[in-house]
Amino acid sequence: MVLMEVEASPLQVEISRHRLGLRVHVRGEETFDNTVAYWRSIIDQLDGVPGCGLLLIDELHGTPLSEPQWLDLIVSMEGSHLKRFRIAHVRPRGVRDVEYCELFARDADYDARVFVAEESADLWLAEA
Repeated sequence: MVLMEVEASPLQVEISRHRLGLRVHVRGEETFDNTVAYWRSIIDQLDGVPGCGLLLIDELHGTPLSEPQWLDLIVSMEGSHLKRFRIAHVRPRGVRDVEYCELFARDADYDARVFVAEESADLWLAEA
């Protein structure tokens, strides 16, 4: 497991193995910098991961990222190994009008979907 703290805004990132690849649990303040930081920490852990599932439990709180911020994030991940993974992004606090993050990801050829329940996300990952 990898635990990471970002000084600018409180952020916890826990990365562990999952039966289908990786399980990532993030907690803290929802900011663009924190979101970029946890995605970069995920990318840093992808090499050598068996499987192709990424289960992300996102418990960030605060104002959701804007559409332009999500688009910037998706574009910044281009060239990473993320496209090899099926990404289930779980937001247990609710999707809060961020469905466009899934649409942007799909437009960039990521196999990604947003969920509100971990169980549904896990089932979707297993369908691959």
